[in-house]
Amino acid sequence: MRKYVSRLLGLGSMARVVAAAALASSVVGCAGMRGGDHPAAPAKASAPDYNYIVGPGDTLNIIVWRNPELSQVVPVRPDGQVSTPLVDGLVAQGKTSAQIARDVEKELGKYVRDPVVTVIVTGFVGPYSEQIRVVGEAAKPQFLPYKQKMTVLDVMIAVGGLTDFADGNSATLVRAAEGNKRYTVRLNDLVKRGDIDANVEVLPGDILIIPQGWF
Repeated sequence: MRKYVSRLLGLGSMARVVAAAALASSVVGCAGMRGGDHPAAPAKASAPDYNYIVGPGDTLNIIVWRNPELSQVVPVRPDGQVSTPLVDGLVAQGKTSAQIARDVEKELGKYVRDPVVTVIVTGFVGPYSEQIRVVGEAAKPQFLPYKQKMTVLDVMIAVGGLTDFADGNSATLVRAAEGNKRYTVRLNDLVKRGDIDANVEVLPGDILIIPQGWF
């Protein structure tokens, strides 16, 4: 930067103006790359009526009342389906546990009189569209299953915090639920300075992008 300023002083007045404008444009462009020009993420985001959506990799405990031989703990296959005694290839992906229970009852009704089924999700992964993704300068970038009232602080604890090279206050939260609208989140203030006011709720499908510091 000093060398560049010295060159400016040696130029004529018109050339100096042009060079200064180029320098300003370069600095502005760099700042734009770092983020921070998006609105701050709202502190509250989750809806009170949220229901967990089952996805591939989840584990379901399917309990058939008065029929223990039909009750099983089963994984949701990569194709989003589950199989239990008398029920094969039932679609579970994209449904709530209550919806799956009703579907199982319908299938079992062909063989069992008035089946009563309860489905409990015991292992959580969730569908891809609901997962929280963390990329960039996190200690352990990864995806996380969404949970009601989940916050950025919960996410940062799960990924092990920031790297030494992170520009946490320029992090961006991309909100799929709002058409990929972008928000700024202050991760440095939250994680390193303990500023709880910087903590915000996340929503299903959010992507947290943590850039590297330029300077």
